[in-house]
Amino acid sequence: MSEARAVLKGLTDRARQAGRSLARAKTAVRNEALRAAAAALRSRSEQIVLANRQDLDGLSADRTVAFRDRLTLTPQRVEAMAKGLEDVAALPDPVGRVLAEWDRPNGLHFRRVAVPIGVIGMIYESRPNVGADAAALCIKSGNAVILRGGRESLHSARAIQDAMAQGLEEAGLDPACVQILPSADRALVGAMLQAADGIDLIIPRGGKALVERVQQEARVPVLAHADGLNHTYVHASADFGMARKVLLDAKMRRTGICGATETLLIDRAMAPELLPLLIADLSAKGCTFRADDAARAIVPSLPVAKAEDFDTEWLDSILSIAVVDGVESALSHIARHGSRHTEAIIAEDAQAAADFLNGTDSAVVLWNASTQFCDGGEFGFGAEIGIATGRMHARGPVGLEQLTCYRYEVTGNGQVRG
Repeated sequence: MSEARAVLKGLTDRARQAGRSLARAKTAVRNEALRAAAAALRSRSEQIVLANRQDLDGLSADRTVAFRDRLTLTPQRVEAMAKGLEDVAALPDPVGRVLAEWDRPNGLHFRRVAVPIGVIGMIYESRPNVGADAAALCIKSGNAVILRGGRESLHSARAIQDAMAQGLEEAGLDPACVQILPSADRALVGAMLQAADGIDLIIPRGGKALVERVQQEARVPVLAHADGLNHTYVHASADFGMARKVLLDAKMRRTGICGATETLLIDRAMAPELLPLLIADLSAKGCTFRADDAARAIVPSLPVAKAEDFDTEWLDSILSIAVVDGVESALSHIARHGSRHTEAIIAEDAQAAADFLNGTDSAVVLWNASTQFCDGGEFGFGAEIGIATGRMHARGPVGLEQLTCYRYEVTGNGQVRG
């Protein structure tokens, strides 16, 4: 057995044992662990920010402003993590829910009951708060989790995991319920992906290269998402004021998150009047553009879009722009270039909105709202462990319910098949 596999087996063995006790723990105990972990995050806020500073100081000079923003922790962001843990603690317990029940003619009573998945492997990149969100959701849903943060966020991720372990210990639970890989060695990631006997589900959260590697190499089931190549389509019936407000938020609120709009689709019928206003709003906030010929005919100063620009998740203050001819044209563009993550339409015409919502193939679709609402907290999930864009098990923000599977409980009074 290689050294990486031996290290990983030690982690998964401890996680499996700890997870069994966590799955049996009462709701109040799991909630207390989350509240204690939130208190630990607050008490360790200065240490966490200092650890984060080590990560930031270690970044190469070519890292973008958006990347640095995703990595950065401030006292306010640590407080938001702590509040997120408390929000998860306040949610209903997903474990033990009776999903269905029925009786058979022979007198047997059947129940389908929600249970934890088991051991989750969470691989994420530069956003250290993901570790806290993932750990909180796993504790609440009775799952043990093994975290692997990005190389750039290693000090931050360890400091956060220490706080989570403290919360578990204070609640009388095994701190091995939340573990982290001991180093950024890529061989350990490979061992995670091959650990079919120790990990029940892998969740990658990061860039396209990470997700593709996980999907290609994993022998463990994967709950994956594509990149967030999201579109906001401004229909001819859109209210101009609403379109300006929503697009500005969808693109510029936080440019480095997967829910940010990367492409504006604007209807040809109203583009001459509205597009210059949208460009002025976004330019004032530091946005730059890549535009097709039709958009440049309206605003000649716009830079030319290359073909690959419409297939690019910018995660930065850059917006691709295309002019389209109605709903079907917008849907056709999204089908060619989208990643099935999140799409939005701004429209007063209810039928056009319905046609758009029903015609997209994405996990989340919005009408008259910013794509940045694609977030577990905004959905009322307390937090999210990722955004799933596949078609199996879960789609969209993955919260507590999606971190359970089920078993069948059958009760009889002596029946035999004979």
